[in-house]
Amino acid sequence: MNHKTTPYHVVDFPPERRGMAAFQELKAGRHCMYALLEVDVTVIRKFIEDYKAKTGEQLSFTGYLISCLARAVDEDKTVQSYRKGSKQLVIFDDVDVGFMIEMKKGEKRFLTGRVIRAANCKTFWEINQEIRAVQSSRMLSDAEKDSWFRSAMLLPWPLSGLFKSLFRMIEHRDPTIVTSMAGTVGISSVGMFGKGHSGWGISSGSHSLDLIAGGTARKMSEVDERIEPRDILSLTIIFDHDVIDGAPAARFTRRLIELIESGYGLDQDQTPAIDRKLQSNFAMSQQEEP
Repeated sequence: MNHKTTPYHVVDFPPERRGMAAFQELKAGRHCMYALLEVDVTVIRKFIEDYKAKTGEQLSFTGYLISCLARAVDEDKTVQSYRKGSKQLVIFDDVDVGFMIEMKKGEKRFLTGRVIRAANCKTFWEINQEIRAVQSSRMLSDAEKDSWFRSAMLLPWPLSGLFKSLFRMIEHRDPTIVTSMAGTVGISSVGMFGKGHSGWGISSGSHSLDLIAGGTARKMSEVDERIEPRDILSLTIIFDHDVIDGAPAARFTRRLIELIESGYGLDQDQTPAIDRKLQSNFAMSQQEEP
């Protein structure tokens, strides 16, 4: 029986996306735990809004989440453990946070991978400046610097399959090969495309620990025995259950929520002098709250 084919057209599958898809295939077969959370981000959202009204500069919400993530991991680095062979784990000292950032080339927009190195040693302000510097420049991404890896991943079959099998074996013996390119932990943000709507992002993850920032919506919540509207972020945390147990994952999750909701790092005196007055006012307003 003949069926009429629905009209369609063919476009190129960008090398950046092909490389990412191939990298995800390397992580297939992991055993993951998922935490679907609602986190109160009213403090940071208000701070970003006030800062823009005063200075005209838009602070990075993703940068703030990276700062909180790096701090929480720094307090328990076992959550960024990777297997080395069958009997050992590698626990990294620096928290390198991998994330995706949208870049523009001509009229086209595309996502590329970046890594904030030693994010646990940087303030939110330093991380924010690093992200904005990347967005305003044509610096090579970490993926582009390691173009040999992407080229090998995009080889025609069966060469690509042979490389993936060989790479999995090498990575199992030396996990630093992947973390040097993609970071020790990761974060993705999909909520920026759906403001005002709640919802969680779900992924297989590519690190021992990954965060996905979903939608942010206004919801009624209890604060100091009062019910009031708050900005609530739908946050997904993905743990590699092969190396992270449930109890450490629960403690990490609780600490991360505390950091995000408290406005961690916003009052640190690490910004130019013109910004210090706003930080001081923010710290005072936090103290005056009942």
